[in-house]
Amino acid sequence: MRGPLSLLAAVAVLATACQAAPAEQPTPSPSPKPSITRADGSSCPDHPTPACTGAPRGVKLTRVGLDTENVAYRVRKPGTVLDGVHVPGHLLIHADDVTVRNSVIDGDVINSDGPESFRFTITDTTVGTTGKCEPLPGIGYDKYKATRVLVQGHSDGFRVSGDDVEIRDSFVKLCSNPGDHSDGIQAYNGGKGLLFHHNTVDQREARHITAPIFLVDEKSRDVVVTDNLIMGGTFSLQVRNARGRQVVRGNKLVDQSWVYGPVDSECGGTEWSGNELVTIDESYRITSIVGPLVCEGES
Repeated sequence: MRGPLSLLAAVAVLATACQAAPAEQPTPSPSPKPSITRADGSSCPDHPTPACTGAPRGVKLTRVGLDTENVAYRVRKPGTVLDGVHVPGHLLIHADDVTVRNSVIDGDVINSDGPESFRFTITDTTVGTTGKCEPLPGIGYDKYKATRVLVQGHSDGFRVSGDDVEIRDSFVKLCSNPGDHSDGIQAYNGGKGLLFHHNTVDQREARHITAPIFLVDEKSRDVVVTDNLIMGGTFSLQVRNARGRQVVRGNKLVDQSWVYGPVDSECGGTEWSGNELVTIDESYRITSIVGPLVCEGES
């Protein structure tokens, strides 16, 4: 039989061992990577906002003179690159393979010249000002790619009137004038191959409105609308009448931001999945999922 001192020593050893092996702590989950990160250090955690779209902060801009009726600057040379420019009016793209980046365009960016239109890309550029509301679309009409563009001061954001339009990671803040039918994106005499992916459209402050997404043109073919954040409108999400594929997937609509209803779309002819009603904060961050966004409208 052990004496009292032996028992005390054993207890002390056991206590020391317990203190030396604390319970394992769970490894904290890593913070999610921003969905958009730019070379100037700006980023957005999820959907686009003014913080990660438009002309990069600190970019040095060169003002170009208006050469067309004192209201527009016209590009006539194929392959022209406009990098870090300020156009104090409209930009007319009348040549193919034009690139616009890191720039500010105070008016519209339009690529039609009578019956002709011209291919271009526009990236990290601000289109429009907050001082007025232009009645024409911010960017149009076909054969263009827009990425991380900020459109403001326009009653229409993007116009689609032909083939091969791709719009990604862009932010649109809409306004309106009496008699306007404001839209974030509208197809009019649309064409084949439209992708509208991971954009934010805010129509809440416009009064003369149709919808943030208004794609109902019967001439459209193969329309894909995915992972966008939208708010406002009469019926906020309107996609119907396109031939070929019609995809509406993973979009977020701010709850109760509409006038009449959330959706007026062609449900039977649309690949509809993963769309949700949400709430957001003043920085466009999603704060809660209210529930699924169900397709309503024509069968």
